Amino acid sequence: MTPSQMTPSQPSQSGDPSRPFFLEAHRRFMLVGVALCVTVAFWVGLNTVLSGLLRPLFPVGAPMWLSMLISSGPLYAVAMPLGFTVLARVPALQVREFPLGGKRFWMLMVACFPIMTVGGLIGDWLSQAVSGGTATNRVSDMVMQSDPWVNALFVVLLAPIFEEWLFRRQIIDRTRRYGERTAIVLSAFAFALFHMNLYQFFYAFGIGLVLGYAYMRTGRLRYCIIMHMVINTSGSLVGPAILKLIGAGGGDVAKLTDGSMSEAEMMRFAETNPTAMAGVMLLGLYGVLLVALTIAGAVIIAMNARRLEFFDPPEQLPKWYGARLAFLNPGMAVYAVLTVVLGLWQMGLITLF
Repeated sequence: MTPSQMTPSQPSQSGDPSRPFFLEAHRRFMLVGVALCVTVAFWVGLNTVLSGLLRPLFPVGAPMWLSMLISSGPLYAVAMPLGFTVLARVPALQVREFPLGGKRFWMLMVACFPIMTVGGLIGDWLSQAVSGGTATNRVSDMVMQSDPWVNALFVVLLAPIFEEWLFRRQIIDRTRRYGERTAIVLSAFAFALFHMNLYQFFYAFGIGLVLGYAYMRTGRLRYCIIMHMVINTSGSLVGPAILKLIGAGGGDVAKLTDGSMSEAEMMRFAETNPTAMAGVMLLGLYGVLLVALTIAGAVIIAMNARRLEFFDPPEQLPKWYGARLAFLNPGMAVYAVLTVVLGLWQMGLITLF
């Protein structure tokens, strides 16, 4: 950056943290954390209250569409708007919009698959290790128990729109003035914590980095929403649909999938369970596709990691100081503790109520 590009408010790389500029940056990052705390507190609080009110009406469990509604409804209609009233106190930085291009879009999209695979494996392992093998992936269980149209509405359509609006547009636009890398990592970290479980934390963080970069370079939220929708479609519609087809075959499916079924038994199984057999074949094709996308994504990441573009904004904070202000402030600290505690509570490892 040349001297002519410097503004009077821009800090130097040896800036004094006591200067008003740094104090204002600290206040703004803290407000981001407070806004997230408000969002999570009202979301979980309202969901808990509504679940308690409905429990006597549904002794054996509420319909899945109703469970999704009392979870997502308070989040989108109440919690996020209340959180935004706090976040709006941090001024957004208006930027120009640029097209991403089909090639770059698909490269970023495919790059998400190895992140999902590796992040999912790490999350599964840690969840079992922390819980002593008793943890279950409640999100996955809920998706499997829901009707496809319920998943399509709440998981594929609404969740990407509202989550990208909050974690990409609102958080990045309000923190990018202090450094692009800091804004992207903060957005991804907040997004990962928002899921409140170890199963999703690591791959949500990695995908959040990809989506944050796409938004940073284009200023267009539509790309992030579409990528998010594709990812959620894979996990909440395609996968469950194939597994439900396989489930029609009963216990023999286990022998078929682990390779212990003889050729004669396989032919007999195909004749008596055509739906389940079709599901097994689709599962195999789907698995091959996911492996191919994972390998292709890993190659894309390896070849392009050093080509990522980042620019210093006029109010770029000194090296590492931006990360300190972004993550080590009271607002973000409380948000991290709150989401971790709630995650442990939902895993049944601690008791709150």
